[in-house]
Parts: sequence; C-alpha cells; structure tokens
Amino acid sequence: MARKIGTVVLECLVAELRGIPCMDLEEVAPQRKGMAVTRSVGEPMTSFDVLAQAITAHATRACEKLRIHGLVAGTLTAFFHTNRHKSDRPQHSASRSVSLKPMSADTFDLVGAAMRCIRAGWKGDPSGNGHGYGYTKAGIILDDLIRAEDAPRLLFEPDRPRSASLMKALDPFNDRFGKNTMVLATKRFEGSWGLPADHQSPRYTTRITDMPIVRV
Repeated sequence: MARKIGTVVLECLVAELRGIPCMDLEEVAPQRKGMAVTRSVGEPMTSFDVLAQAITAHATRACEKLRIHGLVAGTLTAFFHTNRHKSDRPQHSASRSVSLKPMSADTFDLVGAAMRCIRAGWKGDPSGNGHGYGYTKAGIILDDLIRAEDAPRLLFEPDRPRSASLMKALDPFNDRFGKNTMVLATKRFEGSWGLPADHQSPRYTTRITDMPIVRV
C-alpha cells in the first residue's frame, strides 16, 4: 500500500517503523570518491576577475574539506555557465579538467589548477568583459580522492616544506579567528559573486549583532 500511494522511500519508512530493517548499518563510513563545491551568484559575473574570485573561493573551500578528511585529489574540474532559463540572453557554458600531479590538497596547487581551467574555458580575452555573457553559476569538482598517506609518489617529488607548513597553519588560524580571516589575494574578502541573503533569518546563536535588544 505504501508503494502505491508514495515512493520506495515511503515503503522503507513504513517497514522501518514496523521493525523491519531496510538498510544495512555501516559501522565504518565509506571513503569519499568525489567532492564538489558549487554556488549560484547574487549578480551575474561578467568579468574574468570576478569569476576568478568565485572559483578561488570554491577551490579554497574544497581544499579545506580535503584536509579535514585527510584526502588528496587527483583530478580537478572547474566549470561556469550562464542562466539556461533566460533564453533571451547570450548563453555559454564551459568546463575544463586537469590532472593533479602530484595528487594534492594544497590550496595553492588547486587554485592554480582551477585558474588554468577557467582561462582555457573563458570565451574571449580574459582582460575583457566576456563578450556580454553573464555567468550565474560556477564551481569546482574534485575526483580520484584517496587518503593522503596512500597517494602515489613521483620519481622526482617536488620539495616544498614551506607550503606544507603553511597549510597546517592556515586551517587552525581561520578556525580560531573566523572563517576567511586569511585568504588568497585572488579571492579577496568580499565580492558580488556571493549568494543573495536579503531574507536571511537572524543568527541569534552565532552572531552577536543579530541578538534582539530589549530596552526597559
């Protein structure tokens, strides 16, 4: 009956409520094979600089997730596209992928790879305005994820001890002093590519400025 009036999800829910297990319990979570950080923007991105800021922010966040899980990525894909639902405006989409050798979770490595991808996919001269295209969504996709200790070694491994030390210091610094306290210059601190938040609910538990004020 549950399948007839709903979906297989409803059928499983009814069975679980009756004590019939429908899904096996995973004592160890499976390792992630891919990861994506994508966002729609508040205002269309018409210049390469603004797109670069957004892609840098997404790549930086993806690197933070990799380091949290102790993973490194082998392939990075950067994409951006216009609003497909507005057919009266110029349409363009681009997606480029690059292999990361060595596999990495280093912010500088992934941001550099992402910049190469969007330069290759950008239509026209990067110093121009994109020939009238207004890109409304961009993102980073990481594939071929494995644990950092299992990453294959290169015959001539690059020696960059300062970069590794910087990554170890970057995440605790931002955790202590606030998100995006220290960022790459190509990201900047604020941009028009952020999500619109005109109707955001007050953050009473996380932001002191949103606390209600009572005057007696």
